[in-house]
Amino acid sequence: MEVAATILSVTFVLGFLASLLRLPPLVGFLAAGFVLNGLGHIQVPQVHVIADLGVTLLLFAIGLKLDVRTLLAKEVWLTTISTLVVNVVVAFGFLSVLALAGMSLLVGEGAAVFAIIGFGLSFSSTVFVVKLLEERGDGHAFYGRIAVGVLVVQDILAVVFLTATSGHLPSPWAFGLVLLWPLVKGFRAVWGRVGHGEMQSLFGILMALVPGYMLFELVGLKGDLGALVIGIMLASHPSAVELSRALFHVKELLLVGFFLSIGMFGGLPTPSQVWLAVLLLLLLPVQALGYVSVLRTMRVRHRTGWLVAAALMQFSEFGLIVVAVGADEGLLSRDWLVIMSLTLSLAFVVSSLVNGRGQPLVERLASRMPAQDPDRLHPEDRPGDIRGAEALVVGLGRVGRSAYTQLVQTYRLDVAGIESDETRVRKLHTQGFKVVESDASDEEFFTRLRGRENVRMVVLALPAHNAEVVAILRASGFEGIVATAARYEEGVARSLAAGADAAFNAAAGAGLELADQVARLDVGAPATGPVGTAHPPETPPPRPQHPQVGG
Repeated sequence: MEVAATILSVTFVLGFLASLLRLPPLVGFLAAGFVLNGLGHIQVPQVHVIADLGVTLLLFAIGLKLDVRTLLAKEVWLTTISTLVVNVVVAFGFLSVLALAGMSLLVGEGAAVFAIIGFGLSFSSTVFVVKLLEERGDGHAFYGRIAVGVLVVQDILAVVFLTATSGHLPSPWAFGLVLLWPLVKGFRAVWGRVGHGEMQSLFGILMALVPGYMLFELVGLKGDLGALVIGIMLASHPSAVELSRALFHVKELLLVGFFLSIGMFGGLPTPSQVWLAVLLLLLLPVQALGYVSVLRTMRVRHRTGWLVAAALMQFSEFGLIVVAVGADEGLLSRDWLVIMSLTLSLAFVVSSLVNGRGQPLVERLASRMPAQDPDRLHPEDRPGDIRGAEALVVGLGRVGRSAYTQLVQTYRLDVAGIESDETRVRKLHTQGFKVVESDASDEEFFTRLRGRENVRMVVLALPAHNAEVVAILRASGFEGIVATAARYEEGVARSLAAGADAAFNAAAGAGLELADQVARLDVGAPATGPVGTAHPPETPPPRPQHPQVGG
């Protein structure tokens, strides 16, 4: 119990300190791993178990939201393979140059060592990137789908590598995994009857760990891959989004163990090991340029390419596994575990700082590249057409769809929706919504819309960053009405400060609607029912005023 108390205390204090310094908490968690290592808490198996659980649930959650067609797109598989080859070659050459320059840790090392290290440094961190995308709410944006697709293909290649280096082929029973397909149909039937709350979360954890992780491990395959596969097979279930949300906080808490385990993986570094780890960070911008260059050849917009590059600009925990395998085979020294652990931690810090600057840095880098013809860009990067629209609804989740329907049915406005989730866009099109795929966090998103001249009001119903989009709209010269729905009170204040005409707390707005319905019933008027289900009145009511509502 004393050990657990020490681990929790150090982790919380350093995570809180990182937050005070406006750094992501994970930077503090990484530092906590090294501090605990220095305090002698090197072998704490519980931390590694928690870390494994977190990564397993993370891959299961990725599967729940992954469209397999994403992996077949050339901007995913071709980008992955080409950048992987380039990254290995560049890292090999860089290490060779450092050895020729006389760096003591590299002098005398053979080409096999440089190749193994280069291969380990050519992957990006699934944990870091997915966590970043979830915090931004960009998992379904075009750049987010490319980044996640690259990570999944990298994970598949990692499984191939581990299988090849282990010297053991998967068990013949692995072919029996095809029976998962009829089994999953039974799992889906059970899922439909488990209800909500803790049973929903328990079902998800069970699926990730038993038919996912454990079953794949039993037949000689990587358990994490099994969790991903089961998630993909369950992704089309109507409750997939709800389950992903239910597991979010459980997964986030368990992933703290993952970041702790990085620092606790090896011993404390020597000064020369620290210096080598710092020099290896020079590979990060080279890798970023590789992603941008490859995606540019596929007519992906510069901004999209830089967002992908920034998200993937770090090293992967897979590098530790590669080094551990090489050390077990006697190909390199176990001192490389310490170097790789420190390099990975420093890369996470650098990537956190780069991505923390977010859009301004990306917009600046993209603006310095040659102009691109909008009509020749990748279809998902071309400007959207909203001709005729009088109102925009940005973000078509539950709140956004209700706002869209109310503006159309009750106020008879011509409305266009803006949504970054391609799957949701396709679904809404079949339901009769006028919606275009676009990323509202893009500083040019509004000015790139064709037919925006008639728009006089914008409703923002995004899960996060509403205030930032308000600022983008005002900076683009939009002078019409802007209203936002915020999840928390601080979001209301930030939206108003950014220039919104009205900002509503989403929960408070539901309460106001409920009170209106009760009041109508009390005076004998019929309730209108859920927003969007009532038939529009013969004569639309006068347009309401838009007060600044803070709760």
